[in-house]
Amino acid sequence: MPDAQTAADPLLQPFAIRHLVLKNRVMSTSHAAGLQEGGMPKERYQRYHEEKAIGGIALTMFGGSSNVAPDSPNVFSQLNVGTDEVIPYLQRFSERVHAHGAALMCQITHLGRRGESYSGDWLPTIAPSPIRETLHRSFPREMDRHDIDRVVRAYAEAARRCQIGGLDGIETLAGGHLIGQFLSPKTNRRTDGFGGSLENRCRFGLMVFEAIRSLVGDRFLVGFRYVVDEADPEGLDFEECVRAARIFQAGGCIDFFNAIYGRMDTEMALVTDNMPGMASPIAPWLRRVGEFKREVALPVFHAARIADIATARHAIREGLLDMVAMTRAHIADPHIVAKLQRGEEDRIRPCVGATHCQSPNRPSCLHNPATGRETTLGHTIARAEHRRRVVVVGGGPAGLEAARVASERGHGVVLFEGASQLGGQVRMGVGSWRRDLIGVVDWRARELERLGVDIRLNAFAEPEDVLREQPELVVVATGGVPDIDWIDGAAQCTSVWDALTGAVPLGQEIILYDGTGRNPAPLLAETASRQGRHVTLVSLDAQLAQELTYSERAIWKRELYRRRIPTVFDHRIERVERVGNRLAATFRNLLSDEAVVMTGDQVVVEHGTVPADEVFHALREASSNDGVTDIAALLALAPQPRQRDGRFELHRVGDAVASRNIAAAILDSLRLCMAA
Repeated sequence: MPDAQTAADPLLQPFAIRHLVLKNRVMSTSHAAGLQEGGMPKERYQRYHEEKAIGGIALTMFGGSSNVAPDSPNVFSQLNVGTDEVIPYLQRFSERVHAHGAALMCQITHLGRRGESYSGDWLPTIAPSPIRETLHRSFPREMDRHDIDRVVRAYAEAARRCQIGGLDGIETLAGGHLIGQFLSPKTNRRTDGFGGSLENRCRFGLMVFEAIRSLVGDRFLVGFRYVVDEADPEGLDFEECVRAARIFQAGGCIDFFNAIYGRMDTEMALVTDNMPGMASPIAPWLRRVGEFKREVALPVFHAARIADIATARHAIREGLLDMVAMTRAHIADPHIVAKLQRGEEDRIRPCVGATHCQSPNRPSCLHNPATGRETTLGHTIARAEHRRRVVVVGGGPAGLEAARVASERGHGVVLFEGASQLGGQVRMGVGSWRRDLIGVVDWRARELERLGVDIRLNAFAEPEDVLREQPELVVVATGGVPDIDWIDGAAQCTSVWDALTGAVPLGQEIILYDGTGRNPAPLLAETASRQGRHVTLVSLDAQLAQELTYSERAIWKRELYRRRIPTVFDHRIERVERVGNRLAATFRNLLSDEAVVMTGDQVVVEHGTVPADEVFHALREASSNDGVTDIAALLALAPQPRQRDGRFELHRVGDAVASRNIAAAILDSLRLCMAA
């Protein structure tokens, strides 16, 4: 039961905006969830947000960059609120979320120059001035008065659809979108009544809000996701943003500001200013937003890497915000508020800032595979009808998840880990800006301790060790070993694992081959460079870190540029040989088919892993399923079938199957063990 201290938690106090009473101070901001179907928020989209309502959130906002007009096309899985077709989906959506006592709002916008001319209906993009955006690359045409009046009407009609759909309100988006493009002197070079002075640059936005309010009346909230500082010498500074905010506030048509910081017109600005991840400090713009709040009279919301409860609580307690938005934190754990209310703050699954939720498979979380899969996996684990004896071999992410889920099911679990610490490969990958990644391991370790799992460290499990436990289910999560033996001259090479862990000293002149496009190669390149080594990175791919999300890739590109590390792309390693006291590495250019020889005193190779599955193969014959995981049963979350008589069921997960990422390894274990 929650104690008096929990009941007095600033985060759990109600907050009223006009007629709407929000039951606590925690919210999730609008984002393009990637779950839309034909631009509509159907079952999967609704269930994703409903889970946050089930978890106790006060307000979930959805539909990041929802389009109001055809010349604002769907370029990153947005919703389409420019058609009446959306209304029935919004009505069902509202019923779902309101049933759990949460409020629901949508973001409506026009992309302006952030659109793409070759998406949707292939219409030219429009903007206040014909200035190209670096990131989205279209050449917009300058809006005339007909365009302005048409788009203003489109905003208002979209807001009215949201109101008919039963929502509690909407917000529009400034920043790099159309209203913000009018506001910023960097993107507005007009000489008519919509350009020049700040008052003129505010005119389009004021017209939008006035048109919205005229259609929706006073019983519907209208907010403004508003940039408080563009952090650009050509753009809006803090003082001018405050002046503009007061102009909009005086217009009397908006109810709250949802504050953002920085720009979104380049990839780097997007991932460092607008949506900062693991490479940024926690809540980097909270103080600045708090300063903005002191300058305006309307309520202020804010989201930007507010990933932990302590920071969120501080933001409310100190009056920096009225509502604290923990958007990505709710992707990691949609039940944050419910856990707070139960006095289980230490059980909240942390957002580590990995930005996996910005991958093409968004809104998937690196270590919560149920997110975005609410219609199949769900976020709760049911108890099994019969208790089983489960042995997990390996304490990396896949093994930890298998042990956690099996124990939540009520099974008795023993986990063997050969190392002195849990974590597996993750522990090699937490250098540089990726330090918070260890949260994936630490949270599971705490959960296993709470569940009473028998963890045996420094225990390299042999088949007889497993059999001695008399298991009914064995999950092999032994990971893999570096895959370099296929190289002609592999004995001359150093694996990236040995280089990162210090098992092999670093040379002075390193040729680093990246055959995966993942994190280890750029991590080693940066690490070695910091130690004064000269590194040349040679990649199989056409660009750096090709397998990663755009946000991770941008950070690595920045770091390698800062350290002036030479990079070569589109080359495959073929041979390494010793020539005197040097190593000569031969690469093949994938485009020209030319052979290229590079020399150095060390060749380090990253090419993923091959399964370390000896114990798995040794146990197959005694198992009831010959170690076969039935794919149909796995995908249906059904119990695995027995193929023959045997003492136990045997499966392998994660890199013990094939070289993949953390998210795939954890999903393996969750799907398998939820039905075990």
